[in-house]
Amino acid sequence: MTSIPISMPMQRTNLTLPILVGGATAGTLDLIAAYLTFGANMPRGIAAGLIGGPASRVGVTPYVLGIFLHYFIAFSAAAIYCLSSRKLPFLKDHFIVCGMFYGIAVFLVMNLVVLPLCAFHFMGPYQLRGMIQGLLMHMLIIGLPISFSLNKLSD
Repeated sequence: MTSIPISMPMQRTNLTLPILVGGATAGTLDLIAAYLTFGANMPRGIAAGLIGGPASRVGVTPYVLGIFLHYFIAFSAAAIYCLSSRKLPFLKDHFIVCGMFYGIAVFLVMNLVVLPLCAFHFMGPYQLRGMIQGLLMHMLIIGLPISFSLNKLSD
């Protein structure tokens, strides 16, 4: 008597490399853009969103915390996109369009969820120029590097 397995194990691709490369690339490009836009104290502003006013003190700890949080968000965004591609294969196949839309989604989550929940409770008002700049930058330096790394580096 022969037995036939009821379920075949799904082949899981290793997503570690696309997550690491996509997150590091998107995080670094966004960090450079933030430095150019907001200045060298930008990591303190990120840390202040978590710990409030003490981040504005002179010292290296809030600065390092801000950079850590910045990269944590970038790697989290890359992990969400790459893990979602297991159930939604078109994210890998159509990486340019999907990456640009993912950049828009990241921008909206940051501005409509994360910033209102941070220590400053920032909820606007938003200026049109800043919204357009933010959308374009997130499309090009967050969404595309993450989707491109998934497309090129996953099995």
